[in-house]
Amino acid sequence: MPSHDRPMLALALRLAATVLFSVMLLLVKLTGERGIALPETLFWRQVIPAIGIFLWLLSRGELHRLRTKRLAVHARRALIGGSGMFLTLGVVRLLPLAEATVLGFTTPIFAVILAALVLKEKVGPWRWSAVLLGLGGVVVMAGPDQANLPVLGVVTGIAAAFMVALVTIQVRDLGRTEEPLTVVFYFSAISAPFLGLFLFRTGASHDAVGWLMLAGIGISGLFAQVAMTASLRYGTVASVMVVDYIQLGWATFWGWLIFNHLPPASTWIGAPVIISASLLIAWREHLRSKTRQNEAGPVVEPLSPKGVASSG
Repeated sequence: MPSHDRPMLALALRLAATVLFSVMLLLVKLTGERGIALPETLFWRQVIPAIGIFLWLLSRGELHRLRTKRLAVHARRALIGGSGMFLTLGVVRLLPLAEATVLGFTTPIFAVILAALVLKEKVGPWRWSAVLLGLGGVVVMAGPDQANLPVLGVVTGIAAAFMVALVTIQVRDLGRTEEPLTVVFYFSAISAPFLGLFLFRTGASHDAVGWLMLAGIGISGLFAQVAMTASLRYGTVASVMVVDYIQLGWATFWGWLIFNHLPPASTWIGAPVIISASLLIAWREHLRSKTRQNEAGPVVEPLSPKGVASSG
């Protein structure tokens, strides 16, 4: 449970996070239009938060907050999370912003599947029905016309959602002993040097606009994570998660304003189906969470559409 109950502040922070995430994805797409390689974009996305968190803690004399006895688990989380981030940012370059955003909402669907297959959790008919409903929404949104949504883009989007759901298991495990800021720091700090190796092959000189875009990706990503994490300090996942779907509105707006693209009818039909499935899963998780809490004390909250605050 959050340490302070301030629901309006929680909603405001969550709304700010959706705006910042949408800006980050917009900049990722624009850097792709400028020919900046995805590994370089990922490097700046990771190195700026790592440096920012380190300097912030250093200025406050709180570097001790980065102490950990689970470095190997952090490394494993960085490997899985880095793969997920590669796919999450990569799909933005393959699909229009709105469609890429909608596919991200399938994360809770894959979380249910993983809970059944990996955690051996008993999944009832409500959640299995939601899984089938959500997958049906993906089929509707993809449609028969690959001119709107190419198969590679759809597969990448689904794989990204799957990886975010997979990394959620890792982050929930880390959350038992580590604070969110520590998890975010090690995710960025461990993956950034590896991504930096690609700069020898893909790195290039850029004009001022290109550098500003890369810096904007790292800064907006950092503050989006901070805002999302802070929203859970003042409110529960169940109380703020509906705000996450506003990101679809921002993605549609940026797509129309910058790229002169509006989603086709198949997206407007499939998106509500996927969102409904995600909300149904969250509702059932919330009910199960309350039941377990009454029986055995505090439990982990249900997964939001974005997975977790630190999944990138």
